Amino acid sequence: MRLIAKGNMKRGPMVYWMSRDQRAKENWALLFTQDLAQIYHSPVIVVFCLVPQFLGATFRQYHFMVEGLKEVEKTLAEKNIPFFLLTGLPNKKIPEFVKKHKVSALVTDFSPLRIKKEWKREVAQRIDIPFYEVDAHNIVPCWTASPKQEYGAYSFRPKIHRTLPEFLENYPRLKRHPITWKGEKEKTDWGKSMLTLKIDQTVPPVDCLKPGEKRAQKILRDFLRNKLLFYDKDRNDPTKDAQSNLSPYIHFGQISAQRIALEVLKSSFARELTDLFLEELIVRRELSDNFCYYNPDYDSIKAFPSWAKETLDKHRRDRREYLYTQDQLEYGHTHDPLWNASQMEMVKRGKLHGYMRMYWGKKIMEWTESPEYAMKIAIYLNDKYELDGRDPNGYTGIAWCMGGVHDRAWKERDIFGKVRYMNYNGCKSKFNIKTYIEKWLN
Repeated sequence: MRLIAKGNMKRGPMVYWMSRDQRAKENWALLFTQDLAQIYHSPVIVVFCLVPQFLGATFRQYHFMVEGLKEVEKTLAEKNIPFFLLTGLPNKKIPEFVKKHKVSALVTDFSPLRIKKEWKREVAQRIDIPFYEVDAHNIVPCWTASPKQEYGAYSFRPKIHRTLPEFLENYPRLKRHPITWKGEKEKTDWGKSMLTLKIDQTVPPVDCLKPGEKRAQKILRDFLRNKLLFYDKDRNDPTKDAQSNLSPYIHFGQISAQRIALEVLKSSFARELTDLFLEELIVRRELSDNFCYYNPDYDSIKAFPSWAKETLDKHRRDRREYLYTQDQLEYGHTHDPLWNASQMEMVKRGKLHGYMRMYWGKKIMEWTESPEYAMKIAIYLNDKYELDGRDPNGYTGIAWCMGGVHDRAWKERDIFGKVRYMNYNGCKSKFNIKTYIEKWLN
């Protein structure tokens, strides 16, 4: 927890402005708000601001989010905590709510994304009460894990492991709040709120991943019982259902990474199995937050390390055997059926397998006119179709594909220079390509 704006405590409710961490249970930001409210004998209110559009998100992502928030509202009601759904931009709506309800203090959760940092800065300028930020998303708070942008996992890992024991603890229960808020509240009109959205309505929800805290817990239990044992052997094979499938739930905060880590550590599996998964869940994921928090150009080639920018500039005019437009890539109209299948997995499933996401990004780099254009297309497609798009993991993964972020220089070659390359034959050696293509192109 940290205080991001000072102010005078008033005698109204304590408000948690929920944003990134959309869950009622095991949420450090909400727990801190309740603790603060109990000290000052105040009621607790949770508000969520539904913005009309957000970084290219479509109906698919909004549907997943809103269905999860309906569950949050129900759980909070059982805890005597009212939930308000505001519609509009938070830099305007949150200060209005604070003033209208004479809020005593405001708490929000942490996000490293530029737009959310700007919203918080503007909210802080428009209120005169204490404003707190709690990193309820990472196990080790981002600003505690490291005070600077890290070069890669090798430099970040020891810092995380050094501080992890201090933060990897069990959650206290969210109590039924003893002080009732006496103000008026209309019933949440979810349908009316959805009509305020100015988003692409053509990308439908997916059937294979249902939203919500309860569903996230169920998927975690399934992973522990049926998949973790084979995770090391099968995780890079997209023809097998070996990955946890938890990334959309982590992205929307419908489950905490901390709870996942605690359950994995409680399991009876060998340490080498659990360590492999926890490396990705904790070190790699929190490294992405580190990158986006300390580098405001995370979605631009400006964020690439110097060696990568130099080598890519050197190879800008290299001949591309294939050049594709954004539309050709979006609809999977390339010469490569494996890449087309990966794009269709993203379109149909809303979650591209992690190994194929690397191949997908590398080929966009190879088949477009420049690193800038490649990054623009990759972010557009990722954010339009992926449930876990618009996320530090996505931006960091694309920057790794295009510009060697968190990687090292490799053998020099055309187009990529010294940035790591991936090819069809590399995939062929790891899994049954024919099976994968048939699954997603039929």
